Amino acid sequence: MFAEPEFWVAVGFVILMGIFAYVGAHRTVLTALDHRSERIKAELDDARRLKQEAASVLEEYKARRSSAEREAQDIVATAKVDAERIASEAKVKMEDFVARRTKTAESKIALAEAQALADVRAAAADAAVTAASTILSQTVKGGVADDLLARGITEVRAKLN
Repeated sequence: MFAEPEFWVAVGFVILMGIFAYVGAHRTVLTALDHRSERIKAELDDARRLKQEAASVLEEYKARRSSAEREAQDIVATAKVDAERIASEAKVKMEDFVARRTKTAESKIALAEAQALADVRAAAADAAVTAASTILSQTVKGGVADDLLARGITEVRAKLN
């Protein structure tokens, strides 16, 4: 038994453990393990806290995103309403413009018709006067002819104009 190396290894181990116990190495190891345990616990607590903060930040960004989406939808809806309003106003303005232009054209046409009618009447009056003066000058002679001619021309002009 004393010749076996395992025996001496066991004796050396027991002596080493005794020295460690006398010196207080077990307290140092236990203190180190306690400190490590506390550090790990603190890191786990920090990780939980950071996870909760990340979750709250995520929820805040989700709320902001949904708010931004609602705002974008409101902007699009407002833009559509404005576009429809502008289009209807443009249509009304265009219809008004066309109506005014049509009225202006109709009044110009009526004025041109009246002018043409007056021109025709004037031309007819001049033709009638010329015809009457020619007929009267050929059929009636003397002072009576001149008097009748002047009176007839005056009457024809007054009636035709």
